[in-house]
Amino acid sequence: MKEIAFLGLGHMGAPMARHLLTAGHPLTVWNRTAAKTAPLVEAGARAAPTPAEAARAADVVVTMLAGPEALRAVSAEVVPALRPGAYWLEMSTVGPDAVRALAAGLPDGVTLVDAPVLGSTDKAAAGELSVLAGGDIAEVEEVLACFGTVTHTGPLGSGAALKLVLNTAIIGGVALVAEALNLADTLGVPAQTAEAALLKGHLAGAAQRALAQGVHFDIALAEKDMVLATDAARLPVMEAVLAHMRDQDDIAHEDLARAAHRIRTGQ
Repeated sequence: MKEIAFLGLGHMGAPMARHLLTAGHPLTVWNRTAAKTAPLVEAGARAAPTPAEAARAADVVVTMLAGPEALRAVSAEVVPALRPGAYWLEMSTVGPDAVRALAAGLPDGVTLVDAPVLGSTDKAAAGELSVLAGGDIAEVEEVLACFGTVTHTGPLGSGAALKLVLNTAIIGGVALVAEALNLADTLGVPAQTAEAALLKGHLAGAAQRALAQGVHFDIALAEKDMVLATDAARLPVMEAVLAHMRDQDDIAHEDLARAAHRIRTGQ
């Protein structure tokens, strides 16, 4: 079994790391808030005090971080510690530019795979994420399969690019569903009737996400994804959604579904 270092134990990273333990991989974990390593240590992982220490002996390094800034900070510590032959699975949502920048700074003999995931905390816990993997994945496909279904998207950076496309559709769709429900309320259509119709219609996936219970997608992360998307292309609809989200008070740490509720109710 491959020796794995997992860096970043947030809402998604913690359950993903647990699946590696279940599969029998020796696992070292690191998180900026060290207390978050405790449940995994109790399950058999080893905690490292720094990203570099976690990565030093690893065959595979997995990063699941908040965004490009966090990735740059962690990579500055990890890159000098990587051993020849190691693989780096970058699974955060950071966009293709950040993936290319990371690849440019890696030493010879280290292979980078960009493999962001589609799905929320419920899918992460169940091991049912969709893994969008770009680059040479032959030696690490078994590791990636611990998290869910693996789709090889093409060359390095293609997984990160496709994830940004899909998240743009999800976030925009959730905002549109929220406004449709606001319209339904204004026109006197009962909420239950409108929700049932939307769940059966062309925006069913977005409606499911907007109405979801028991899953988590921090609106601050959604905002980060919208910034990455609107920096990459002219996207007037997403720019409007981003501006609306930024106009809200006390929204930064809410879930995307709660933010959708604000849009539909005007609260």
